[in-house]
Amino acid sequence: MGSKEREIKSPEVQLGGNSTPKRGSKKLGIYFLESDDRRTAFGRGYSAGVGGATPVNIHGKPIPDINKTGGWIAALFIFGNEMAERMAYFGLSVNMVAFMFYVMHRPFSSSAGAVNNFLGISQASSVLGGFIADAYLGRYWTIAIFTTIYLAGLTGITLVATIKVFVPNQDQCDQIALLLGNCEPAKSWQMMYLYTVLYVTGFGAAGIRPCVSSFGADQFDERSRNYRSHLDRFFNFFYLSVTVGAIVAFTAVVYIQMKHGWGAAFGSLAIAMGLSNMLFFAGTPMYRHRLPGGSPLTRVAQVLVAAFRKRNVSFQSSEFVGLYELPGKRSAIKGSSKIAHTDEFRCLDKAALQLKDDDGANPWRLCTVTQVEEVKILLKLLPIPACTIMLSVVLTEYLTLSVQQAYTLNTHMGHLKLPVTCMPVFPGLSIFVLLSLYYSVFVPISRRITGNPHGASQLQRVGIGLAVSILSVAWAGVFERYRRTYAIQHGYEASFLTQMPDLSAYWLLIQYCLIGIAEVFCIVGLLEFLYEEAPDAMRSIGSAYAAVAGGLGCFAATILNSIVKSVTRGKGETRESWLSQNINTGRFDYFYWLLTVMSLINFAAFLYAAHCYQYRSKDGTDRQSDKGPGSDHTSINAQDPIKNPQLSVFGRE
Repeated sequence: MGSKEREIKSPEVQLGGNSTPKRGSKKLGIYFLESDDRRTAFGRGYSAGVGGATPVNIHGKPIPDINKTGGWIAALFIFGNEMAERMAYFGLSVNMVAFMFYVMHRPFSSSAGAVNNFLGISQASSVLGGFIADAYLGRYWTIAIFTTIYLAGLTGITLVATIKVFVPNQDQCDQIALLLGNCEPAKSWQMMYLYTVLYVTGFGAAGIRPCVSSFGADQFDERSRNYRSHLDRFFNFFYLSVTVGAIVAFTAVVYIQMKHGWGAAFGSLAIAMGLSNMLFFAGTPMYRHRLPGGSPLTRVAQVLVAAFRKRNVSFQSSEFVGLYELPGKRSAIKGSSKIAHTDEFRCLDKAALQLKDDDGANPWRLCTVTQVEEVKILLKLLPIPACTIMLSVVLTEYLTLSVQQAYTLNTHMGHLKLPVTCMPVFPGLSIFVLLSLYYSVFVPISRRITGNPHGASQLQRVGIGLAVSILSVAWAGVFERYRRTYAIQHGYEASFLTQMPDLSAYWLLIQYCLIGIAEVFCIVGLLEFLYEEAPDAMRSIGSAYAAVAGGLGCFAATILNSIVKSVTRGKGETRESWLSQNINTGRFDYFYWLLTVMSLINFAAFLYAAHCYQYRSKDGTDRQSDKGPGSDHTSINAQDPIKNPQLSVFGRE
């Protein structure tokens, strides 16, 4: 070993605090080999004076006075951008199906399928935005570019609804002609243009979604005593901004469409996005940035290739020198601090296994411990967001099934008659109320039960959300059985679009409010969990896990609907399927109970995954290693299952 190299012996110390080996396995007697000659994983070094996860300015330089940047003021600019993005997203989801049916003269089923695909693709492809941000551009420039693309797509959609050449002839196309399919269909180039601008909008949303929450959380100083408290409140307020955007989309945008037409409705979304872009750019001097760490996929591939090349090398081999790492606090990955070694996925440790003939110059043969631990963390995180796919399935089903229920019910509130398309606003209202009362009601009560200063840990909140979603979908099944029986007994069996005056649509508020509560606990807890647990240089990809789970939920709902229709329909269509277009002859109640059973199974899987999960180390060489004596360790100890046994079922420290 050269003069610049040194060995740090750590054969018995558990640096991560969570390296309990499985029975029958032999704990690694490891030696960390640290060298100043190590190349970075992507072939790039650090800017002078910048290392680890240190915040920098927009030019990538150290911030002279960090107290003059970031914090809640910077976060407010980011909230505005997210509010407008969600307003546009939900505004399109609630209006585009009707626009394709009434204006473009497309069948309702194909219109709904096209919009579901748009929603699913825009969420599932969010990993692309996370990759670009973490690898090359950073979160700020990724948001800046994709929010501009988003605005271009919304402008294109507004042109479709405004200029007659982009839509088919509307003459002699009344309600009866629409139902009979006698209206002039849209030309192929008209639909091609609409799909193009729609998916441009989805592409813009995919780039923004994984970056906004992470960029907002970046504005808070990890070395601050109140960091955990600020982070907890940030994600709650962040989701509050999401909710406000959804409420505006389900009310104001629907009202604009009814009073002023499609062009004004879509134009209002474009104007809101344009104003939010101006607000976001106005906050540029206030933002704190993190350096992109190079291609995460390249680093993951390097670990897999290096581990495969040394798959036959034993840790007891005489050629074994140690596990490779850089000296001091600096990591080989730009924008990341070191990550402590853990004993999980030991086969991947061979990527960092230093042999006598390794000089550390080839990252495809020898990786640092931190680089290996990044891959381990990405694998460890997967089961948690995967368990939230079922919640996304339920939310997707509610967008269509609950609206179909509402068409048969009385939507009058006193003398005011609410449009059926406004019904999805009620989950948003329940979210708004819950977030408003969260710190004054829920946190004090749950703190007494769990002993956690934040009321509940991140995984506990995800678990609470999944449990409440089960109650929501179970109630939906109970009420749908009552609604269907009432419709048949009172002669409405064939009139599935006729409102029953004596049965109020506000019975649906129970399932709407419950699913809103579930969404708050599950999604907010998941976003905070992924941000804190993801590697420093992969936080955008970590946040993208939540969006990908949402997108997969949309696709899973479509697949589930197709399977249920195929299995429950009688031969020769002599029997209606559970999801018949006529809700009174179908069996939506059976379908809701099927979702209940699936949700119960999913919840059991989550409990197992949460119990097995071991939180990242917050001491030693990990993220908290850069913190000074003023660091706040209370929140870390509060999640220690040894000191708080109540938390052990939802992850182990």
